[in-house]
Amino acid sequence: MRNLKCVVVDDEELARELIKAYIQKVNFLECVGTFESALDALTVLKSEKIDLLFLDIQMPDIKGTEFAELIKATDTRIVFTTAYSEYALQGYELNALDYLVKPINFKRFLSAVEKFPKQEKLEEGFLVIKSGYDLHKVMYQDIVYIESSSEYVVYYLENNKKIMANQSLRALELSLPNLFVRVHRSYIVNKEKVTGLKNRELLLLDHKIPVSDSYYVTVKKDLFNN
Repeated sequence: MRNLKCVVVDDEELARELIKAYIQKVNFLECVGTFESALDALTVLKSEKIDLLFLDIQMPDIKGTEFAELIKATDTRIVFTTAYSEYALQGYELNALDYLVKPINFKRFLSAVEKFPKQEKLEEGFLVIKSGYDLHKVMYQDIVYIESSSEYVVYYLENNKKIMANQSLRALELSLPNLFVRVHRSYIVNKEKVTGLKNRELLLLDHKIPVSDSYYVTVKKDLFNN
């Protein structure tokens, strides 16, 4: 399991150092950097995948809530940290993972971190697929999409490989990490393989996958922030 990469942004040095110390206490967290200004953190956020951003709201250059709007197209989850509880509603409207009111104790910090979806910690892992008498170890990133076929599911992998297994697509959906999303009653796709949406079809490499009406709004929001 990889560590979750964290960035801390706060114009108060003591506040930055406190959150950094908390991060260092948790074995699955890694502090990539601490910044006095949100704008200074942009370089890191653009150059590598940051999982958690601990973001103060009241800062001189740009408010944390305004900065959150700027980066909402990324996969970075935000935990707001502030002395002003009246901003809590606005923070949740921005889909923040949590909202911590200063002074922040370690127990409250840990409860916020634990809200990070457990599945997202598994995206670099693998899946063991039982097909007949055979077992296949397949890395998540090698799966392009999964299709339901009667009481079976078919895994479509890169290099045009396929694996069929006797499984329920619904049960599989519940067990897969956040890297995957259901787009149709018969299809689950790997988000990272999606290159576009044309009419009601998702484009994945050289594949076209239908998106049903019941999933269309969710798919546009989840995959295209639209």
